[in-house]
Amino acid sequence: MTESTAIAGPHAVGSPSARSIPLPLIYGLFLISGAAALLYQVVWQRSLFALYGVNVEAVTIVVAAFMLGLGLGSFAGGKLSKVPDAPLPLWFGLIEIGIGVFGLISLQLFHWVGDLTAGAEGLATFGLSFSLVVVPTLLMGSTLPMLVAYAVQSSHNVGKSVGMLYFINTLGSALASIAAAVLLLGELGQSGTVVLAAIGNLFVGGLVLAWWFIGHRKGPAAAGNPSL
Repeated sequence: MTESTAIAGPHAVGSPSARSIPLPLIYGLFLISGAAALLYQVVWQRSLFALYGVNVEAVTIVVAAFMLGLGLGSFAGGKLSKVPDAPLPLWFGLIEIGIGVFGLISLQLFHWVGDLTAGAEGLATFGLSFSLVVVPTLLMGSTLPMLVAYAVQSSHNVGKSVGMLYFINTLGSALASIAAAVLLLGELGQSGTVVLAAIGNLFVGGLVLAWWFIGHRKGPAAAGNPSL
């Protein structure tokens, strides 16, 4: 299968009648998703530093929550991807929308938790802040295994499809880390940067959902009329 070949074949997971999503589009959208995830990590870490100071506790919250969330998300995404006839593109789109919505309100939530836990014991502060970070990172972690499963079950070139997804996701994170340090945080600040990341997630989710629903609606009509 060449790179221009669609990622969803006639027996693809979710909807056999849905219009296929071309691999280049999948790669581009996943690049944006990976970049957004890294921007969140940078901004949320700085936000927690501002609330609790640059200390071991703040660093531990962000790193531990991201690692745990991504790990649990990857596990959950892998389990969901094995569900028979699972609508993986639909789930992926909804998850991206959910991440974007959380991103838009994340800094306000962090500041609210900061005010709520002012003067509280360290364990309570850690627990609330940890929970706020681990939930969206769980969603982030679930997207990669879903797309990997979608590519594996739909593509005749498994190695290339899976390898490219991992490469694109890592590339997006690397580009975002450079952009955040060199340009975004200085020009947009934390609020602007996190809004930009959220817009990326909403764009990715919205496009995938639109593609899915349009194809899902047209699929049965095409199946009922062989001339289509």
